[in-house]
Amino acid sequence: MFRQVKGDACEPDVLERAGALNADLVVAATGEDEDNLVISLLAKRQFAVPRVLARVNDRDDGWLFDQRWGVDVALPAEGPMVALIEEATGGVQTVGLMRLAAAGVTLIETRIRPESATAGRALADVPLPSGTVVAAVIRDGQPAVPGPDHRMQPGDVLLVITATATKQDIEAAFQ
Repeated sequence: MFRQVKGDACEPDVLERAGALNADLVVAATGEDEDNLVISLLAKRQFAVPRVLARVNDRDDGWLFDQRWGVDVALPAEGPMVALIEEATGGVQTVGLMRLAAAGVTLIETRIRPESATAGRALADVPLPSGTVVAAVIRDGQPAVPGPDHRMQPGDVLLVITATATKQDIEAAFQ
């Protein structure tokens, strides 16, 4: 069972409310390496969680993410597993799905929310980074190839292919 609890997971009582005493797995996936290490150590030492995965945001910190800090598996922040965790928890609207090395492009998914700056706007009115195209729009489970006059609606999922942009660039363009 997956449980999401709002709070600072560096605090033992928050981890306890989240079910750490009975957890088989804890994933520490914040944007701060220091927090992920504290969460991992608490999960392993105080709550005896058998398996702990931790997100590594800064590659230079990677050497810290080992058994000494309670980490069983270190996940690079740019890896697909972290993106899937973020998407599953509703933590992000834009997810880097995969890098297609042979083609030299990246596939990025972004979801239009009611508060998104592009909700109700035509695709032609959105300045996209160079080397970037919206390959498909999925609305109500149906994929379509959008034209420049396609108006984005809350709930639309856009599949973006880019040779140059980052996940953050796509987030900035659509959100």
